[in-house]
Amino acid sequence: MRGTGDQNLFVLTFYIIGVTYTFNRMIESIDDQIKFEYQKAVVAQQLQEQNIQDHVGITFKLKPSYSLDALKELSISVQNKSANLAVYVDWDNSSIVVEHNKQSRRVIRKSPDLTRDLAVPQSPSLVAPTKTLTQLVTAEDVFERDNVAGTYSPTKPIINITALKKSPVKAQKKLYSNFMNRAKNLEFSLQLVLRLSEVRVGLAPGVNIPPMCIINCPFTVSKLPWTYALPWNQERSS
Repeated sequence: MRGTGDQNLFVLTFYIIGVTYTFNRMIESIDDQIKFEYQKAVVAQQLQEQNIQDHVGITFKLKPSYSLDALKELSISVQNKSANLAVYVDWDNSSIVVEHNKQSRRVIRKSPDLTRDLAVPQSPSLVAPTKTLTQLVTAEDVFERDNVAGTYSPTKPIINITALKKSPVKAQKKLYSNFMNRAKNLEFSLQLVLRLSEVRVGLAPGVNIPPMCIINCPFTVSKLPWTYALPWNQERSS
């Protein structure tokens, strides 16, 4: 009887070790889920301060979660709410600013089969009255050129979190650790330059209202807990 008891204890111990190992591996496999949150209230306040809240709307399409370095581009929609104003998005004067390293990066408006030299100036995009422009944008330094196809495509993340871990700078390594432990969030913003003018009638010149608007579109990047990947949480967030 004692031998049977020892055998059962051994099996139970082995089972617990196996379950614990599997559970820890499951946690490790989902430990890199992060969330990008667009601070729309901050943008709404800026639009109101510049008195263009009735003319312009700015939204972004984001998934509930991403793997660590998955987000390579942003889907932005600029809405022209007015009936008699033209809204121009000035891509070349817009930028993506990363807060933890104070880096300002040139914005590139992505197009299918991008073949042009990235250094070539970009034409502003017109948003006609009562219309909405939806565009994929990213930072210039995330693109790489395919030498065979001759096209550029985004291959690096907008916020390179893994690079913080590999950085020789001690402060960045600490920032990575704090982020992964959910002790600190990361922040970046799209500094969007807009120009508004009255729709021209015949040869009459347009009147800028105002001549230029700079809208800071901030984002917060946060580490999600491993429990986020549980099936019932996934269903609730979808």
